[in-house]
Amino acid sequence: MFEPVIAPSGTLLGLLQRGRGDGTLHALTAPRAEALAALNHCVLSDPRHDWQVENRSLYYARLYLDLHGELDEIERHLFDAEDVLDTCESRTGLALAVLGHLASYGRRDALTLLRRYAASGTNWAWALDELALRDDDAGLRALAAPVLARFATDPEGEAELAATVRDAFEPRPWRLWAEDSRASIATRVRAAQEAGCFDRWQRQMRPSGPRPGWSVRAVFEWAQQGIERGAALHVPAARCLMAVAGPEDRPEILEAARAGSDGARSTALRYLADSNDPDALDLIEGAVADGSTAVVDAAVDAFERMRSVAAVDRARRWVHRPDVLGAAAGRTLACRGGANDSDLVLGALREAVRGEGPDAPTLWTLVDGTGRLGIVCAAPVLRHVYRETASSHLRGRAARALAATDPSFPSGFAVECLWDCEESTREIAARHAETGDARVVEQLRRLAADPAEEAEVQTAVRSRIGPDTPAV
Repeated sequence: MFEPVIAPSGTLLGLLQRGRGDGTLHALTAPRAEALAALNHCVLSDPRHDWQVENRSLYYARLYLDLHGELDEIERHLFDAEDVLDTCESRTGLALAVLGHLASYGRRDALTLLRRYAASGTNWAWALDELALRDDDAGLRALAAPVLARFATDPEGEAELAATVRDAFEPRPWRLWAEDSRASIATRVRAAQEAGCFDRWQRQMRPSGPRPGWSVRAVFEWAQQGIERGAALHVPAARCLMAVAGPEDRPEILEAARAGSDGARSTALRYLADSNDPDALDLIEGAVADGSTAVVDAAVDAFERMRSVAAVDRARRWVHRPDVLGAAAGRTLACRGGANDSDLVLGALREAVRGEGPDAPTLWTLVDGTGRLGIVCAAPVLRHVYRETASSHLRGRAARALAATDPSFPSGFAVECLWDCEESTREIAARHAETGDARVVEQLRRLAADPAEEAEVQTAVRSRIGPDTPAV
């Protein structure tokens, strides 16, 4: 999947792509055709940088309801010839999830599209998961035959079916089909269920990796074998060292951390950092200076896990370094520094935004730390990150930090956050938004009554408008 192209934050399309509350508010006042065109663009061209983590489906579904939007564009997208050529589930996943929410809200046209796509579409498993949560038994039973027809009846096809049943995200359709009155369907599904359970049992009986009695050298060799086949195993290998290494093995581990193979060195650094070894910090600094990319990444990650006073003191020395270790030091101070480290954390935040932009991965920790330390003068930077980042998760963290640092947040960004795509951001807004705005009161009531809303959000809303609270 290509990286999505995100429109400027001041445009309607840019707001909707980011999932901002202002996107909904602007769409509701824009010409309907323009708003629907922007909405369809977002749903058909997933704007998320990480589609497996960020939420958009409920946000877009609610906007379809508010705009009384038709589903013709989604239908064309799902049943286009490209569906056969591009089998990546990210192409249709967002559209199917939006249809699932619309079906929950009672849109029969959305339910019909899901059923059609589950019967004939490439990403049928996703559609089936959506239906498992929303369709009735009769609707699911009608899909048994077309779904099973996807799998050949030879041994290879039956093995594929067993794997699909075993790994199904929502098991309800398969359990229903296993009790189907049609013997040809029930017998085949039950056989697939049994084969999947047997396969899982076999895998549990044949675990790979370290065994009791392994030596330190054997653990290092296993970690290096992982590097050679493209799998980073230094984290589980370090855990193995915790079990097999004794005081007499420390010299060997220290030597591996200084000059071992990439797998051994990464494992040793992780082990020493987790053990708070007195030489760990110097060895981490040396690994960053002369290690490979894999070793440098492992060293930085090991350092950020350290919680000792010595690690925080070293972070204060390293925070001005213009390399990855300096950036890691800033994040360490953001997580574990004290009030006297506020200037250092603020400097790291400003440098990250200036050097890497509002989507820099390092900002997640720095933004959290800014809120934790209550750095009031960081509010302008946090507002910039909030407006510009394409990550809805980072925007939510910025909102949380602004709630702790910006006195204008309750009457400002907190209002639009009530319409945000992320439930955690809506929860923050529900706790902080000033209720002098009539839109706030109306949206709080809507969230409280919406069965699709997350429980945490509704709890926050009811703490503001419950029977024991003053009238808003």
